Amino acid sequence: MKMNRWHRGWPLLLAILCLQVTASEDEAMAEGHFDAELAAELGADPYGMRQYVMAFLKAGPNQGGDPEDIRATQAAHLAHIRQMAEDGKLALAGPFMDSGDVRGIFILAVDDMAEAEALTRADPAVRSGRLEIELKPWYGSAALLRVNSIHQRIARENP
Repeated sequence: MKMNRWHRGWPLLLAILCLQVTASEDEAMAEGHFDAELAAELGADPYGMRQYVMAFLKAGPNQGGDPEDIRATQAAHLAHIRQMAEDGKLALAGPFMDSGDVRGIFILAVDDMAEAEALTRADPAVRSGRLEIELKPWYGSAALLRVNSIHQRIARENP
């Protein structure tokens, strides 16, 4: 296959563009795009991280019952989740997609286990015995605190 001048020069042009993009990224990092105000707002440490409490929601002893009671408990559980998020106490929540004993997680934006215990014990699904909670201190990105505000912008329906 015969290549014209433009085809022969394409790999060199691509290499130059890649170097320019890499250099631009390096310059941006050297200039520093650290946002001290945002870091402080999110409670970030020097690594951009913070402490959370992860709650593992496990199947509790009360799994049976009247279907209407189960629906009402689930609705109250979801309302509790929304309230924790609105209060800035919940960074992330969601169910696991299998049928195992661990049903879901909360990542609570609190610094101490006592507050995490109080928040999870107040959950209607925990109070009813449908769920049990196991709490673990966890260290993760402070940026998780922005997940809920982004989620509201991309969810068409609110469960």
